[in-house]
Amino acid sequence: MRNQKLPIRFLRLFGLMDGLSLLVLLCIAMPLKYWAGMPLAVTIVGAIHGFIFTVYAISIVVAQLFIRWKPYWSLLAVLVAFIPLGNFVFDRYLKKHEESLLAKPIPLLWVVYSIIFFTFIDLFTQLPVMSTFAESLGASLTVAGFIVGAYSLANTGGNILAGFFTDRFGAFKMLTVGLVGTSILLVSYSFVSTPAALLTVRFIHGFIGGFIVPAAFTFVANQSKAEKAGSQNAVTGAFVGIAAIVGPAFSGIVAARTSAPTVFICVAVFGILLAIVTLIYLRNIVFNKEKKESQPFTWNRPVVFSFLGAFLLMFSQGALAYLLPLRVAQFGYDSRFSGTLLSVFGLVVVFIFVMRTKNLFDRIPAHYSLIIGLSLLGISQLLLAMIESVSVYYGVLALYGVGFAFLFPSINVLLMRGTNNENRGKAYGYFYAFFSLGVVAGSSGLGLLQTSIETLFIVTSVLLLFGALFVLLLKKATGAVLQHSINK
Repeated sequence: MRNQKLPIRFLRLFGLMDGLSLLVLLCIAMPLKYWAGMPLAVTIVGAIHGFIFTVYAISIVVAQLFIRWKPYWSLLAVLVAFIPLGNFVFDRYLKKHEESLLAKPIPLLWVVYSIIFFTFIDLFTQLPVMSTFAESLGASLTVAGFIVGAYSLANTGGNILAGFFTDRFGAFKMLTVGLVGTSILLVSYSFVSTPAALLTVRFIHGFIGGFIVPAAFTFVANQSKAEKAGSQNAVTGAFVGIAAIVGPAFSGIVAARTSAPTVFICVAVFGILLAIVTLIYLRNIVFNKEKKESQPFTWNRPVVFSFLGAFLLMFSQGALAYLLPLRVAQFGYDSRFSGTLLSVFGLVVVFIFVMRTKNLFDRIPAHYSLIIGLSLLGISQLLLAMIESVSVYYGVLALYGVGFAFLFPSINVLLMRGTNNENRGKAYGYFYAFFSLGVVAGSSGLGLLQTSIETLFIVTSVLLLFGALFVLLLKKATGAVLQHSINK
């Protein structure tokens, strides 16, 4: 019974702390700033309040996962944090109903989904602030760019190594090492004072962070039913999409009011909590049942299609992140407009993945979903090159989101079908190495071509459409050979 009350008591504790820190900020720190000329009071108390609010927000997520009350209670818990005395009124209700707000057994997949969300939140919170943080330490534009890219470069090695270790030692150990190590490295950004130190931390961060994703996706794949693999991977993609929407916005807001290291500390707190949940819920329930003997990995056709799709998907993402801000700047708009466009793409992806539309990916064969996804991404990139009315770009990015939604589940389903439980860790290690290489090639690779922005969009489009055509022709050739063998 005591353990069942932990989530609600955790929420109540940090709710009261959040309410108290808000009162101190409004009633003491702000008067000191405006009436006594002491702005440092707001800086200090504001930072403390921001940290407490972050932990309170995490406690709301924990309550939603464990108690599984109606989502509007979680929304109410967020809203009262912005109303003076609101937390205290809400706490009276929680105390009165505490006996009925007990933790329920949590589906283990949701723990792993949370870990996947953490990994991508870690990535997406870095994007808006890392280059400016590097410059604030004295890095040149060139060095800052290398610091930004060091994470993906190191991530590739971490992904491949994690794939081998996941098959050999089980996913639990890789998840634990990845979560704890990443959280420690996120905190270490606060102690960085030179570009060289930042580059070192960034490289190690990318390498250790690369341990998590192959292990997490291997677990999800091993737990998925074959007939529901498409919709299951769509749910996984929804967590990635939500991270892509929330991460940059959260990072930009918090960094503007505090600093980049504060952003990383907030994410680190989330990582430590997940590490604790992993130790409690996953250690003895699931992962001790995994087979330890590693099996040979084979490059069969579904695996090759999956790797090709992964590389082209992230090549397209890298190209979009690199070219879209430059394209909208040609029409006199700043980076905020390109950020809004990318949010449209992300919202479309999440909508498709969480609604009943996700069941489409159980019915459409994975290789056809792959072809459709690549084709829609290619057409979207071509339209961005040809259309000069930025208002139409909202529709183009929505179309891009549909293409992403078709592509992401298909490449995961193909990888599942081309592997088994004993070698799937290696496969996902290579898979996410291709992800990282795709980002580097799509941004840095295109940047080496000395040509116009429109031409670079067209190059990206041609590559994506050629990939779709390659998969279609190879699939038809395979079918023709099989039919010929049957006729003989």
